[in-house]
Amino acid sequence: MYNPSKVSGAIAEFHSDLTAIRRDIHSNPEHAYKETRTAAIVAERLTAYGVDEVHTGIGGTGVVGVIRGARGHGVGTRNVGLRADMDCLAMSEETRLPYASKNQGYMHACGHDGHTTMLLGAARFLAKSRDFSGTVYTVFQPAEEGLAGAKAMMDDGLFTRFPIDVFYGLHNAPWVPLGSMAVRVGAMMAAADRIEITIEGKGGHGGMPQFVSDPILAAAHVITAIQSIASRNADPADSVVVSICAMEAGVMNTYNVVPREVKMVGTVRTYRKEAQAMVIEKLKLIVENTAAAFGSTGRVNFIEGYPATINHKREAELAAEVGRSVFGPENVITEIFPNTGGEDFSYFLEAVPGAYIWVGQQCEGNFPIHHPKYDFDDRIIPNGAGLLAAIAQHELQG
Repeated sequence: MYNPSKVSGAIAEFHSDLTAIRRDIHSNPEHAYKETRTAAIVAERLTAYGVDEVHTGIGGTGVVGVIRGARGHGVGTRNVGLRADMDCLAMSEETRLPYASKNQGYMHACGHDGHTTMLLGAARFLAKSRDFSGTVYTVFQPAEEGLAGAKAMMDDGLFTRFPIDVFYGLHNAPWVPLGSMAVRVGAMMAAADRIEITIEGKGGHGGMPQFVSDPILAAAHVITAIQSIASRNADPADSVVVSICAMEAGVMNTYNVVPREVKMVGTVRTYRKEAQAMVIEKLKLIVENTAAAFGSTGRVNFIEGYPATINHKREAELAAEVGRSVFGPENVITEIFPNTGGEDFSYFLEAVPGAYIWVGQQCEGNFPIHHPKYDFDDRIIPNGAGLLAAIAQHELQG
């Protein structure tokens, strides 16, 4: 009979096997839509675990495993999706671990190697136990890091071929204590949009400012002014981030020439569509009018990225309920602020109900995600895998 408190213990029996898989994937990171080796490992492991079907090449390099319950499946039963991302980041590793990246310029700095491994652990347990009614789809997704692998899988017929009724995913969280998990109803992560700003003035001699329209001066005032969007236009109870992260103007070894043009790129983070629309409107007003005040012209190109990751109420509460059995009641956090990072699991949550969960690995000496010295903590594998498997069983009790 289904008992969530015992699932992670059962998975712990093959913890060492999973750790070896995780470290092998870590040593051989693959970037977006190039996860061919990783996908092959996933497909081979799923087959070895005895899942009913293994489908590859979905959305590029995506893999889906199909596990049918022993207590019936098909018409009249529900279907649960469990997701892990497989891609790495284009950055160099500085951990000096024995299993550090062998691919120069690429590393698993976000823990997707661990997510893939945890879902493999859940699949191994579910394929053996099959103590549920319905079907579990284990979805191994490419290209989460900025290239929308979730959307690519959807565009390639994910929900048509695999009729998922409810979807769950998780992410390691160095900001949540080791041994804990966090999930909340509503926003978990922000919409991640890109802004491109161009200020065009009139270049000329740096020693004769009366003859130029300095786009650098205009850009400096634009950078300052757009911070008023969060402080003076956004609802104080809402969260809005507007950041300029890079700019390009002139030539560094030419000290006496005012350039004609300044280009800036940055990001906007919001949780609500209304806040996003307000930021777009205010950005255009500020850039155009501030640039005009300094004799220049300003243009904004707003490029929508991942939507906000919004957990559905029932599924977030179910994840917390199951988590109390897996992690212990005192180790489930439901009162936590959403994160301003972006996540393409948001596309799945716009299509079907579900929840996104953080599994804590915060401890002394660890590094944040996207840091060159970051490493996934293998100690969280049994609980993370156990949580996914137990959620699927809970959803499909019949």
